[in-house]
Amino acid sequence: MAGRSWKLLLVMALALLSVMPYAGPAGAVTPSNVTKVARVTGATPAGETLPNPNQTHTNYQVEGTDLGMMWDKGGGEIFVLFGDTFGPGWCGDGGCGTGWRSNVLAKSADANLADGLTFATMIQDTPGHAKEILSSKKINNDEITVIPTAGVTVGARHYIHYMSVHHWGDPGMWYTNYSGIAYSDDDGQTWTKHPTARWQNNAAWSSKFQMAAFVKSGGYVYMYATPNGRFGSIYLARVAEADMLNIGAYRYWDGNAWNASEASAAPVAIGIAGEMSVVYNTHFNRYVMAYLNPYTEALVMRDAPSPTGPWSGEKIILRGSDYPGMYGSYIHPWSNGGTELYFLMSEWGPYNTFLMKADLSPDAFGANMISEPGFETQAATTHMAPWYLQGHGGIDRGLGFARTGQNNGFVRYNSGWNALKQSVAVQPYTNYTLKGWIRTSANNDSGYFGARGPLNGPIRNETRFYALANYTELTVTFNSGPDSIMEIYAGMWANGDTWIQLDDVSLVKN
Repeated sequence: MAGRSWKLLLVMALALLSVMPYAGPAGAVTPSNVTKVARVTGATPAGETLPNPNQTHTNYQVEGTDLGMMWDKGGGEIFVLFGDTFGPGWCGDGGCGTGWRSNVLAKSADANLADGLTFATMIQDTPGHAKEILSSKKINNDEITVIPTAGVTVGARHYIHYMSVHHWGDPGMWYTNYSGIAYSDDDGQTWTKHPTARWQNNAAWSSKFQMAAFVKSGGYVYMYATPNGRFGSIYLARVAEADMLNIGAYRYWDGNAWNASEASAAPVAIGIAGEMSVVYNTHFNRYVMAYLNPYTEALVMRDAPSPTGPWSGEKIILRGSDYPGMYGSYIHPWSNGGTELYFLMSEWGPYNTFLMKADLSPDAFGANMISEPGFETQAATTHMAPWYLQGHGGIDRGLGFARTGQNNGFVRYNSGWNALKQSVAVQPYTNYTLKGWIRTSANNDSGYFGARGPLNGPIRNETRFYALANYTELTVTFNSGPDSIMEIYAGMWANGDTWIQLDDVSLVKN
């Protein structure tokens, strides 16, 4: 996307998970062994040895581009849809230069991804020049660009979800006028932005449905969405396949049921997500979601047994320290029936896209809904997201205090309430089991482990613990009541210099 210049500076450490028995293919999954397979767009720079089957810089005048969401278009082909595109005259550093098109579209019939992703062609306006398929005004503080965020095909009609960008803001933040649906009836040659199939943004720039990912299931198109930019949680709507262009036919998941009110939408996953894709994996019988978490600066995935969840906690696919300037994690639609996950990743510096592969294997933590259950993926960062503090504490990194792995969370102070917390999307009026391992100072006499409504809301259940000289597993069962968000906490009322250590936390739906 043009207008964003940012570097990923934080070093992440991959979670070290203890091995547990696998219960079968319906269990959750985790990624590993990530490799860069091939360059998809742009010219091969000196020293790069990756395959580059498309040579888009000479074949289509696509020298710099990003994103690359993919979907099955039928007829043995997929569409591959890119964002802001430059050339000839790309500046060679990020999204800038001449030959600007807000978006371009390719077709591919390549089913062997082990050696790269080969295009059959790109949609062109003149021979050898990729066409801008969705026009934009290119006027800052009006409509600077139109960026596609998802695509889906129903029957012979193709649909694109896009966002009309009002202006670019601080790194990772942009502001949209609205998001909408465009369609094509001529195999992607021409596209029409439907005049009423739109989600208008508001004066606070806080509409929940400005960026999207599509997945089809059971006669419906499910639309996962976030607000504009990269700093919102994930929401869900669905519509019958035949009603894609009827904005009044969309229904929004309110945490417990489908609701006609867009305002009723509750998060299906708490966090900060950017450039998202979702597929159904028939090998694991799980929905798989991938996106950029800009706070932990990693591409992550979650998985779930149904479109509404419960979604697992985040699991790292790859880290910014290994791929500086990376973003986007668009899963290949034919990469959904086995243990290999192929996806497209963008890198800002080369401002081009690459085919990546990760191996999927049964997740040692099962369907754990907690992200960072062992505090392992932030070895060199100063923040703690998705955990956060009330009072005083942090993360012990490599100090030998952890129950498993290298790290653990802690709180320590001489007075008041001090706690580690994490917010999780749940289904209202549903039973859950929370577990965690805790060790304390000898003077602790008022520790609490439990779940409550958001923002220090009503306590659904908790267990009190006293001095624990060794790590001890605590278990709390609770009903979520009317809330669609639960705040998980482990804390203590300090009695002089008091501390607790927390590790290996899990939350599962009963």
